[in-house]
Amino acid sequence: MAELEKTIKELIRKFALLNAIRHEGKAQTGPVVGKVLAEKPELRTKVKEITVLVKKVVEEVNNLSVSEQKRIVEENWPEALAREKVEEEKRLPPLPNAGNYPQIVTRFSPNPDCVLHLGSARAIVLCHEYAHIYNGKFILRFEDTDPKLKKPVLEFYDRIREDLAWLECKPDEEYIQSDRIPIYYEYAEKLLKKGNAYVCTCQPQNFREKILAKKPCQCRNLPPEEHLERWHRMIMGGYKEGEAVVRIKTDLAHPNPAVRDWPALRVIDAEKFPHPRVGSKYHVWPLYNFACGLDDHLMGVTHIIRGKEHLTNMVRQEYMYQHLGWRYPEAIHYGRLKIKGAYLSKSKIVQGVREGFYMGWDDPRLATFAALRKRGITPAAIKKLIVDVGPKTSDVVLSWENLYAYNRKILDPKVNRYFFVQNPIQLSVRGILKAFTARLRLHPEHPERGFREYVIKPTEKDGTVLLWVSKMDLKALAVGKIVRLMELFNIRVDKVEAYSIEASFLSEPYEDARKVEAPLIHWVPIGADVPCQVIMPNATIAEGIAEKASRDLKPNDIVQFERFGFVRIDGINGKLVAYYAHK
Repeated sequence: MAELEKTIKELIRKFALLNAIRHEGKAQTGPVVGKVLAEKPELRTKVKEITVLVKKVVEEVNNLSVSEQKRIVEENWPEALAREKVEEEKRLPPLPNAGNYPQIVTRFSPNPDCVLHLGSARAIVLCHEYAHIYNGKFILRFEDTDPKLKKPVLEFYDRIREDLAWLECKPDEEYIQSDRIPIYYEYAEKLLKKGNAYVCTCQPQNFREKILAKKPCQCRNLPPEEHLERWHRMIMGGYKEGEAVVRIKTDLAHPNPAVRDWPALRVIDAEKFPHPRVGSKYHVWPLYNFACGLDDHLMGVTHIIRGKEHLTNMVRQEYMYQHLGWRYPEAIHYGRLKIKGAYLSKSKIVQGVREGFYMGWDDPRLATFAALRKRGITPAAIKKLIVDVGPKTSDVVLSWENLYAYNRKILDPKVNRYFFVQNPIQLSVRGILKAFTARLRLHPEHPERGFREYVIKPTEKDGTVLLWVSKMDLKALAVGKIVRLMELFNIRVDKVEAYSIEASFLSEPYEDARKVEAPLIHWVPIGADVPCQVIMPNATIAEGIAEKASRDLKPNDIVQFERFGFVRIDGINGKLVAYYAHK
């Protein structure tokens, strides 16, 4: 007996020292108790005595210096220390030339034609985190100057704001480009006056032929006065859609034809394609490179962080910056980030919601932030994933499991556990001579959080108890098999039918089940249950029964259904409704 106590005390000392190293020299009683009981489940019946002993050992360990704690562990349990070493936080690489700017300014520039999704996360997180690291400024800029092809929708302005707030990437400033049309007109006129831009009225096909031949079109070399006259005609509605476009002069011999005299502003039929915010007020709208290029300078953006598909846009905009005598911001172009299985086409998402194929912007089949939020994916997991990937130029392919791994690491120490029995079938256990009290921890490593307690009473007539177990466990419940009902007792299966199982009580100690390597299954007492459905990522529904204690949960609580997965509680109204996150 004395030898056993010595072994247990040494185990406690090991876990206390490891815990202390993780917490700057101060071990915590709860996690140490949890580790000891996970290693020695047979001690669970003596949890009070174990807790007293743990408190005593923790006090002794906490009186040692951190260096002494590490020395003892390195001498006695070096392999455990290696496992316990927390992986060093990956950090973003420094911004180029950050010291050249009094304040770092970054921006995220969505088109409000859809809600945000996982594909937007890289631009948002990198821009926000860099601004935060350098105590700078993070700008949200709605790029909504295409009322025809990428028509903005009013509801998405607020939804984008909500998504950024949820992602904990709230902007320091916000701009909407459709409010800034007079500014774009002002700079268009400046460029036209200086002969650095021109109004082209050529037929598109004729212009293309000239550009491909590296020759100027017939409009290019007209005097600035002619172009200013055409410009005033444009903004007064004197040209129809497609009849005139303002072009920025570049090098006609540039090797990339897409750079040569790129289009900056064009006419859009304002009556046919009114803007949702400003209606039919403007006939001339800036294209992406003109509005974006101007705003980056005017808003003081120091570092543009975006995908490498924008490299050509940078070359185009640099010509305009030269004309205006400006210095181009630092530009970081990262590689493509593909997430296998994630549906990231904005047009398909919008179409699917509008046509009723998806239940809404938070349909679990989508990779929208709204859907991830509903499923219980945390903002911290998304941010950690993006920071670890960083702004590298090489293309990166990830899977859902990469995101789930980050989320699991965040949720596992925080969320409480409950039993949910999917596809329930009745289990009747005979031969029970007394009542059993099952004390199920809310968290295996934190006994201080409390327990769910169920008294399992046999019937007076034949000593039988009735429980729900999952049909998914039928393989473990073959006739003659010994099975451990988690935190309760051991049974032997006598009879298996499609919708019911009969078994006999065998014994109570967990050690008996461990010796025969009996499988552990969870259960819910019949009569102490609540109907529950879990909406899965593919929008199917897992029907089942949850334990009675789950009635105390509230919407937006995230819990782990043991042996099933992490879920976010959506509602409780006679029935518990949850959304599945992942294993």
